[in-house]
Amino acid sequence: MAKILEVAREAGCFQTLLTAVEVAGLVDALNSDGPFTVFAPTDDAFAALPPGTVTTLVQNPPQLARILKFHVTAGALSKADLIDRPSVDSLEGAPIPIGRAEPFEIKNATVLSADIACDNGIVHVLNRVILMG
Repeated sequence: MAKILEVAREAGCFQTLLTAVEVAGLVDALNSDGPFTVFAPTDDAFAALPPGTVTTLVQNPPQLARILKFHVTAGALSKADLIDRPSVDSLEGAPIPIGRAEPFEIKNATVLSADIACDNGIVHVLNRVILMG
């Protein structure tokens, strides 16, 4: 197995997320032993944001880091672990609502692929970028 960022790189559909993690200074954190659960928006999810949003975030690394930390929880939580909870606490500090019906949802995003096991956690692929609030 590989670590979360290696798995994301190999998948080929997370270039925007990987760039954002680098700009926000979170590479070392996500390469650590964790474990973490990452709710990973695809490149299409970032492309669906309003025009200019990604550029604005890249120019504001602290805000970008907050948004990215909202996509991560401590611990390796599988779909089975998550559907038993109404929410989980993000590393940003805000709770992330869990939609327990099918389709499996994290806040306002549908999980396209769940339970991708990595050496330092689990990845769930999202069709949208989730935001606090």
